[in-house]
Amino acid sequence: MASRLHAHIGTFRQLEILLAVFEGGSIKAAAESLFLTQPTVSMQLKKLSEAIGLPLYQQVGRQLKFTDAGLATVATSRQIMQQCETLDMHLSNLRGLKSGTLRIACATTAKYFIPHLLGPFCKRYPGIDIQFTVANRQQVIERFEQGVDDFYVFSYVPQELDLEVIEFMSNDLVAIANAEHPFAKRKQVSLAEFSAQSFIIREEGSGTRYVTEQFFKANNIKPNVRMTIASNEAIIHSVLSGMGVAILSAHTLAFGDSYNVKVINVSSLPIQSKWSFSWAKSQQLSPIAKVFLDYVETEGKAMMKKAIRLQ
Repeated sequence: MASRLHAHIGTFRQLEILLAVFEGGSIKAAAESLFLTQPTVSMQLKKLSEAIGLPLYQQVGRQLKFTDAGLATVATSRQIMQQCETLDMHLSNLRGLKSGTLRIACATTAKYFIPHLLGPFCKRYPGIDIQFTVANRQQVIERFEQGVDDFYVFSYVPQELDLEVIEFMSNDLVAIANAEHPFAKRKQVSLAEFSAQSFIIREEGSGTRYVTEQFFKANNIKPNVRMTIASNEAIIHSVLSGMGVAILSAHTLAFGDSYNVKVINVSSLPIQSKWSFSWAKSQQLSPIAKVFLDYVETEGKAMMKKAIRLQ
């Protein structure tokens, strides 16, 4: 006999509310994202918990700690919602339309070029909704493990993840200093000299930090780290104020604002890598995700190469 759990597990709306609470981390955040009142959110979750027959979460101080039953329901809710979106896109395609939601999570530095890639695509398919999440490398990995998004954009793809990968474009990490720094006037600086300066580095979990640390380790050099900052922009302004030097993606400068910083010619630099679009091998891409992937591999690549040359 087939399981009858679906007969009492709750409504699609309740599952949507549960996901909003899990992803937002609180009843308040979920209520704001769904334009509901907090009592309504609490009441719907109570009904869902009663239908399942087990508590979904516990209040620990100011934080919500999800139970095993809650985590299992969250995982299944994501699958149900994704299947509903896939059905909606299939039906829209049969009507000759293109609609649905495309979800992309990218490492922080990729935020400088992903919007330039999405702009023309959204103009071509105006019925498509985009959910674009910017996070550090570790947070993007966590989103992959939760199965939240269609695509995950990495510079250094985590080898431990079961991913399909297409390389998209180069991502060179370069040394920067204030334009008034003595190094800015030199034709070349040794890596030892550069690393002896006050060095500003990204936070733990950042892809840029991961790559930078691997680079210094491979060269048997320990940089003089004086400051850790979780923002490319804040690092640039710290460099501008004379607080130190740094290594950042060239895209941070190419697609960001014009800053009075200088790329320094340091031996062994730049660190060369590639931006990649990734997705789970076990995941069946939605119709609109397939269309976007084809766009990325053809027009998108060509467009971004041209944009970089014009910088």
